[in-house]
Amino acid sequence: MKYGVNEQGYYGDFGGAYIPEMLYPNVEELRQQYLTIINDDSFKAEFNQLLKDYVGRPSPLYYAKRYSEKYGANIFFKREDLNHTGSHKINNAIGQILLAKRLNKKRIIAETGAGQHGVATATVCALMGIECVVYMGEIDMARQAPNVSRMKMLGAKVVPATSGSKTLKDATNEALRDWIGNPVDTHYIIGSVVGPYPYPDMVARFQSIISLETKKQLFEHTGKELPEYVMACVGGGSNAMGMFYHFLDDESVKLVAVEAAGKGVDSGHSAATTFLGKEGVLHGSRTILMQTDDGQVVEPYSISAGLDYPGIGPQHAHLYKINRAQYVSVTDDEALQAGLLCCQLEGIIPAIETAHALAQLEKMKFSPTDNVVVCISGRGDKDLDTYIKYFGY
Repeated sequence: MKYGVNEQGYYGDFGGAYIPEMLYPNVEELRQQYLTIINDDSFKAEFNQLLKDYVGRPSPLYYAKRYSEKYGANIFFKREDLNHTGSHKINNAIGQILLAKRLNKKRIIAETGAGQHGVATATVCALMGIECVVYMGEIDMARQAPNVSRMKMLGAKVVPATSGSKTLKDATNEALRDWIGNPVDTHYIIGSVVGPYPYPDMVARFQSIISLETKKQLFEHTGKELPEYVMACVGGGSNAMGMFYHFLDDESVKLVAVEAAGKGVDSGHSAATTFLGKEGVLHGSRTILMQTDDGQVVEPYSISAGLDYPGIGPQHAHLYKINRAQYVSVTDDEALQAGLLCCQLEGIIPAIETAHALAQLEKMKFSPTDNVVVCISGRGDKDLDTYIKYFGY
């Protein structure tokens, strides 16, 4: 695969495993075994069976008629919001819990921002009867309270991260500390295409089911496998990488990744990583991240907890640097308005993360024959409070 990872764990200039010595055995164990395990026939059979019967895949590719009329193109929604637990996160959580079982791990830890990955992880741990601890920023716990309750109902212990900005970055730090302290029996289910190699590649492979299905479904709809545009929101970037994966080598397909501009890219309250960031190391990989001149991580901001991250996955950093994908950003206000429009035009309440991708449609020009696929990464139940406060409902 032209845009895939090399044997050293790099995508061009980005990737690798920049980890403390204490974590080396864990990461090395994963690196040596993950491909053998996930390519094993019994693993694939169990993974695909659970995706079908438990998650409810394939998720539909929906022709959005009123959107298509509005934007003058054929707009399709890849409905990851219809998965069990309400987002794409469950695809990766299922894959990693099966991997952890085959590595004989007895305890699972995870980080979460919007809570969707935490819920997905708590769900698969309940399914498999494995202990689960989820780290979540204190601020995110407040703004995503329903997901905190769901995790607790599913039997997970939710631990607040009280340092720094008390959001996703800090939850990730706490999870990494836990893993250093419990290296033998614990597997860390990272929720995005971030972290030390092999995580970015592993998570991308588990999420690639999104684009694999899309190709087949688009052919059924249109007689063509390849759309003109594929769009997705990006925080760390797992739904986008899953949506892009099987289109990467098809240069005719334009890939559009939408970051969170927050209150504006120049406002000091933003998470537009590619616009504001520089190359450096974050959470175990070399990537692009928002940082000060002396290398301190800049606190990100987005009204969307799932996009509130100061970096981007290393594969995304590579695609950005070589111009294979276009990285743009959308403000809080633009995203919320786009979320409401989706409710009222298509009867779908999207997650605020997803609404960022939908907002970008306003800024694009299409021809009537263009096929455009937007990844609807999650549903908006978790964000109702934020929507209600903003619109005064």
